[in-house]
Amino acid sequence: MTGKLTFDDLKSRVKDGLIDTVLTVFVDMQGRLMGKRFHAVNFVETSFKETHCCNYLLATDLEMATPDGYASTSWQSGYGDYIMAPDLDTIRPVPWLDGTAMVLCDVLDHHTHAPVPHSPRAILKTQIERLEALGFQAKMATELEFFLFEKSFEDIRKSGFRDLDPISGYNEDYHILQTTKEEGVMRPIRNHLFAAGLPIENSKGEAEAGQEELNIRYAPALDCADHHSIAKHAIKEIAWQHGHAATFLPKWHKDRVGSSSHVHQSLWKGQEPAFADPSRPHGMSQIMEHYMAGLIKYAPDYTYFLAPYVNSYKRFAKGTFAPTKTVWSVDNRTAGFRLCGENTKGVRVECRIGGSDLNPYLAQAAMLAAGIKGIEDALELAPATTGDVYEDANAADIPQTLRAATETLRGSAFLRHAFGDDVVDHYTRAAEWEQEEFDRVVTDWEIARGFERA
Repeated sequence: MTGKLTFDDLKSRVKDGLIDTVLTVFVDMQGRLMGKRFHAVNFVETSFKETHCCNYLLATDLEMATPDGYASTSWQSGYGDYIMAPDLDTIRPVPWLDGTAMVLCDVLDHHTHAPVPHSPRAILKTQIERLEALGFQAKMATELEFFLFEKSFEDIRKSGFRDLDPISGYNEDYHILQTTKEEGVMRPIRNHLFAAGLPIENSKGEAEAGQEELNIRYAPALDCADHHSIAKHAIKEIAWQHGHAATFLPKWHKDRVGSSSHVHQSLWKGQEPAFADPSRPHGMSQIMEHYMAGLIKYAPDYTYFLAPYVNSYKRFAKGTFAPTKTVWSVDNRTAGFRLCGENTKGVRVECRIGGSDLNPYLAQAAMLAAGIKGIEDALELAPATTGDVYEDANAADIPQTLRAATETLRGSAFLRHAFGDDVVDHYTRAAEWEQEEFDRVVTDWEIARGFERA
């Protein structure tokens, strides 16, 4: 049983007793899968049409708290329901769980059945529709970086998250010997996800002890986001099944390299790459230049969607391959935006700013919106930078803290036009809440530094 399933395939497998459980899920603000486990017979008979969930699930934080300040839902409004509408084109087996299939849902208003505007999948769909109105389709690919640890989630939690030993003892970037030792986890990840219909390309060791990277083949933008979310969820479950923990926290230790999620993107007209023009410098079309100019100009506005937590900003440091500047360069990993595939049909732009904790729907939507704005306004692309961009005093910085990114988000006229005021206000409140929660905490660093000496 390999690859995506049609609804008829699912019904047949349920009838034959091969599938008894259907995970009916949607993606929340944090990029996690939320939903229900249906008995498969019930799903194929009735629940394939719709089911329901509490509307607080799109107004919460990582701890599942219920912050105030959201216009969409609150204690005052009683926390009502949303409709989860299964997208039957996304049915797939879940090979790492016995007898299980999965379907992704769109989130709809309970009364109007209209898409909930701040649902991540709806936000991305809206930008895809805007792009299609201009005659283009987006294809994207994300790189998933994460760390594997020797011990399980449960053991690490019981230690107060202090007993953190990576699965390997040294930098394993492209290192075949060390990654062979980790194949007990990584091989099932690759094979199970491939069997679930994700176009897995490869995995490799990354530039730190215990750090891994999973690469998934480029796909239409919505499929790319679906693949990313399913893969991230699967990596955690499969690591757990093998007694290990996997984390997508961008910076788990001050002395360790952080984890990113680079996003590759290009536009197409049917089967033809709209970014390629061999007659122009670097093989970049005029459309590509406008698109990239939009990405770069508005990068500060949408940084929150690439780095949504306080910890996200600990990753941005020179000499770590995590960019700090909003400029582009040709095949240069110190820049925020890297031109890949120069002078080929595969020419594309890689955004290197995003961390491993990003929500792919929100990040891709924000970048598409910026690229669309660049095309609509025919923005001019500045020349490529060269050398060590970290040391380029003339290059503009991305916001360096969540507090700064929140203010650029709040004041972004571009995003308010692209997403709507309600959506921007919703995610601004999410950013504020994250900062408020952090500001209430007394950290170990503060105690150790000042307990005696302050």
